This record gives sequence, structure tokens and C-alpha cells, in this order.
Amino acid sequence: MNKNALQNSRSDVAAVVLTAATLVLVIELHLLPALFAGLLVHVLVHLLAPRVFGLKQRPALARLVVVVLLTVIVLSLATILTGTAIAFFRSDNASLAALMQKMAEIIDGARTTMPDWMQNWLPADSSELKDATVSWLREHATELKQAGSEVGRALAYALIGMVIGALVAVREVEPAGRTGPFGLAMTRCLALVADAFRRVVFAQVRISALNTVLSGAYLALILPLMGVHLPLTKTMIALTFAAGLMPIIGNLVSNTVIVVISLSYSLPIAMGSLLFLVVIHKLEYFVNARIVGSQIHAAAWELLLAMIVMEAAFGLPGVIAAPVFYAYAKAELVARRLV
Repeated sequence: MNKNALQNSRSDVAAVVLTAATLVLVIELHLLPALFAGLLVHVLVHLLAPRVFGLKQRPALARLVVVVLLTVIVLSLATILTGTAIAFFRSDNASLAALMQKMAEIIDGARTTMPDWMQNWLPADSSELKDATVSWLREHATELKQAGSEVGRALAYALIGMVIGALVAVREVEPAGRTGPFGLAMTRCLALVADAFRRVVFAQVRISALNTVLSGAYLALILPLMGVHLPLTKTMIALTFAAGLMPIIGNLVSNTVIVVISLSYSLPIAMGSLLFLVVIHKLEYFVNARIVGSQIHAAAWELLLAMIVMEAAFGLPGVIAAPVFYAYAKAELVARRLV
């Protein structure tokens, strides 16, 4: 092996080790929202920039236009959501008393259909419900405060990651100066990470669509055939698709909404909805692994094993990161013809 080949080999190994260590640190330092937000913007810029009419011969300007459009869209959505939340919580319907009263009405309606032994677990009226809620909030005030700060920090990291992803996407068009072996190796590794993320995201869109079809069939077909017409059916179906774009967490959000709305009808319907969603999503767990696996050229059992290991090591963030990280690892092994 000549000197240049040896240097390139060492640079390649160092780049792979550094990339792997960085991915682990991303989870340990709670920077996964920043990484995924940055990669999402990077992928969208690469996907949309070539389609900007009239700017195909000017890629730098095309990418800048896409970045500006994405920025406007994100800021507009943030403004709309913030304004809606402020208006909602300032309205009379959002008061604590109104909320407690509504929950009490739901529980009172459910008490008529549930067994006696289950009624003992529920509050008798809105006053008892309010007292129990206040007591729970006092006992878990520290956890709630910490959770709120974690959500705020995650959103801030995500915004910073989006800015970095946009800057990198625009910067890539400019001619690079002389780059050494290690720089070239790092560029190759980062390109593999971005490609792995792109494949997983496209697979997640297909998964969300499948989840929406199944949930929509339950809400719009199965329940009406049983004489049950839940309110906000179209909203729940739309929420299922939007939330389903977020792995794991999205299903938890949409399922919770469906079960709560079902509880407003009756307890048996809520239990039936919960059972249906549990069964469907257990089956989807394997279907999801197959869909993602087809995108990253991995068997379903490989991805399931990676998710189990990552969950044991890092918890929920590990499950979310597992498909992308394993896709990158598999790409590295394939590039070296080791698998």
C-alpha cells in the first residue's frame, strides 16, 4: 500500500469513527431535534431546488429561493399556531372550570355503562375531579416544569438545526477549496447520513399514509356501520396523517385524541377504539419495519433488532433515531462490501 492510499485509508476510518461518535453524542446531549430538523431542511432544499422554474441554471439562487420559502412557511405556521393557542386560552371555553365541567360530563356519561367496580375509580363530580387534578399537579409540579423546559429547549434546538441545514445546503453550491483526505472522507460520511435520513423520511410518509387509511376506515366506516358517529372525524383523520410523520410519538398523540373523543360517546366505544388501535399498531410495528427496511435495504428483523437495542440504550429518542442510524451503518458496510 502506497503512502497516499494508507493516508486515505486512515482518514476514512477516522471519519467513520468520528461520525459514529457524533451520532451517539447527539442522543446523549439531547440534540436529536436539531439534527433531524437540519437534515429535513437540507433534504427539502435538495429536493425542491431543481424544480424551481427558471432557475435550473443558477442552483445557488434556486436553493436560496427554496430556503426563503421554507422560512416563510415555518414562520407562518408558528405564528398561526401561537395566535390560535393564545386566542383559545383567552376564551371562556378554555377556562379551567369549563374544562373540568366537560371532563365531568364525559365521565358521568361513561359511568352509566361501566361496571360498578370501575365506578369507584372515577371522581363523582366536577368538584372532586378538580380537587384530584390540583392535587396531582402539585405532586408533579417539578416534573411538569422540567417537561415544559425540555419541550422549549427541543423547539429551540430544532430551529437552530433548521438554520444550519439551510446554510449548509446553500453553501454546498459554491466551489470548495482544496480539501484534504480527511475532509473528503467526512463529506462522504455526512452525505451517507443525509441519504439515510431521506430514505427513512420517505418511508415514514408511506407509513403515515397507511396509518391514516386504517384509522380512517375505523372512524369513517366501521364505527358508522355500528351506529356510532363520533364528532370531529375528519379532523382526527387529518391529525393522524400529520402526527404520523413523527415516528412513535405521532401515533401516541393521534391515538390519545381518538380514545378521548371516543370516551365522550361511551366507555365501551373508547375501550373498543383503544383495542383496535393497539392491535393495528402492533401489526403496523412489523409493517413499518418492512417499509423502512425496503428503503434502506435491510430486513425487517434487522431494523426491529436495532430499534430494541437503541431503545434499551437511549430510551424513546433511541427508537426514533434507530432507523436513520442503522441505515447509515448499513450504507457504510455496503460501501466497503462487507455485507
